[in-house]
Amino acid sequence: MKIALLITGSGGSFYCSNCYRDMLYFKAIKMAPEVDAAAIPLYLPPDKEYVHSGLDPNVFFGAISLFLREKVHFLEQMPSFMDRIIDAPPLLKLASHFAGPTRSEGLEDITLDMIDGNNTTRRKELQRLVKYLVKTGKPDIIHLSNALIIGLAKQLKELLDVKIVCSLQNEDDWINDMAEPFQSMAWKMIAEEAVNIDTFISPSRYFRDFFISKTGLTEDKIRIVPSGIDISSISEAKKISPEPAIGYFSRISNHNGFDKMVDAYILLRKEYGISDLTLHVSGGYTSDDKPFIKEQIKKIRENGLKGTVRIYPEFIGQDKNEFFNAIDVMSVPVRKYDGYGLYILESNAVGVPVVVPATGAFPEILENTGGGFTYKPDTVENLAEKLKKMLVNKELLREYGQTGMINVRERMSLQNMASGLSKIYRDL
Repeated sequence: MKIALLITGSGGSFYCSNCYRDMLYFKAIKMAPEVDAAAIPLYLPPDKEYVHSGLDPNVFFGAISLFLREKVHFLEQMPSFMDRIIDAPPLLKLASHFAGPTRSEGLEDITLDMIDGNNTTRRKELQRLVKYLVKTGKPDIIHLSNALIIGLAKQLKELLDVKIVCSLQNEDDWINDMAEPFQSMAWKMIAEEAVNIDTFISPSRYFRDFFISKTGLTEDKIRIVPSGIDISSISEAKKISPEPAIGYFSRISNHNGFDKMVDAYILLRKEYGISDLTLHVSGGYTSDDKPFIKEQIKKIRENGLKGTVRIYPEFIGQDKNEFFNAIDVMSVPVRKYDGYGLYILESNAVGVPVVVPATGAFPEILENTGGGFTYKPDTVENLAEKLKKMLVNKELLREYGQTGMINVRERMSLQNMASGLSKIYRDL
């Protein structure tokens, strides 16, 4: 059975849970018995962490040409050789460092075009993709990484006569940034195009129910396969310093509540009596995040805490290991209800407990891992109180850390994920 996974990339400048999940999907698919898997990037080159993971080197629907065709109408019929020039890897890599790919402002029309199964402006690029898929071995199933590219399903079915699977996760992050009437149009169009999807896959009950509320689909159309992580190369974190430390591991942004983490940190240091506490931050950022980050650094300095906060330059490899070895507990105080939270699994897998808001899929994940607890959302005081509860009780830290590590390895591994995906593919 041959599977082609079409994934959309962020370019690798920040920790993107959706991109990370796509790589985990690819690894899990390759682990399934009697499956030949290929992962083909759309829009931007794959994150640098995943270049050597077997992704196809070709990029389809290059972000620059897609943008130009939409915004400059006389370029709609741009010849193919121009596509190859402007979507050359160096230019796409440069494009990935700007804010545009991470937010939908100004890209509403392009978003709707990729959702619309009848759109003709991408016909030439779609035919190029189809020709490539046939040349490399026609797939039995095409797996779309998210519902924001659901418009490809109808035309791929017509041209290749294949089954189509579509993963779900946090499409609302992108759609919610769109102005009306684009928001409503996007959900309406996704609901209409859903007829071309044989099976949707959600990582959680929460996001399945949320997607149903937005589209009117029935439960039998959506299967749940919790995302797992690759534990083969993960070792338990070894705390390198006796001083207490908290960590933040995600894109450093307002959306993910980094300012709330800073406020809770200041509260813990100045009012809750943990005067030797340090804050460690990893996850990267885009140019869009820089003004927000400067505000938080200013806040830290004004409270006399310069030098007590460490921001790691990378969120992979050795820097990632150093980050987890430096902290006692991890938190990402996201503002919205998230469809999943792979950073929870990453933290628990190395024996670091978490404190996260009681929203979205987080309570569901902690039901499985037991590696931490939740707090009342958007309450900095409650976040600080829960962090303090962990920090002042070494036995509690050890208990939640060990429980989380054991359960992630037993219940939330890539092997578990591979089994769930394999069953869906076989059923189709």
